[in-house]
Amino acid sequence: MSGKPSVLFVCVHNAGRSQMAAGWLTRLAAGRVEVRSAGSLPASEVNPVAIQVMAEAGIDISGHQPKELTPADVQDSDVVITMGCGDSCPVFPGKRYLDWDLPDPAGQPIEAVRLIRDEIERRVRALVTELTQAAT
Repeated sequence: MSGKPSVLFVCVHNAGRSQMAAGWLTRLAAGRVEVRSAGSLPASEVNPVAIQVMAEAGIDISGHQPKELTPADVQDSDVVITMGCGDSCPVFPGKRYLDWDLPDPAGQPIEAVRLIRDEIERRVRALVTELTQAAT
């Protein structure tokens, strides 16, 4: 263990919400939190509109690749944040789970994806504050 809190973001395709959340947490936690993301049915690539709206915010997720969720991902994380994967996400006793009910950006116009991005940023900022205060 690194001693840092570890967060896993999970959505079905690991192509939009979880990728944006991981991008925000990586930026805002500045190395103080271990960041992972995965999907129960990963897509072949990250949503190009998600990449575009994150680039507008100065965060490059273009090199990210959707990854399949494994039980080890969950076991190795302190906080598991699900985003619409419902029963397809494994649950382990003793882990902290949060469910962020956010719309899927797939197929949405860029204006809607910007709103999703901004809501994810708001939630990640609150999470960073909580995790870094708990670690001190």
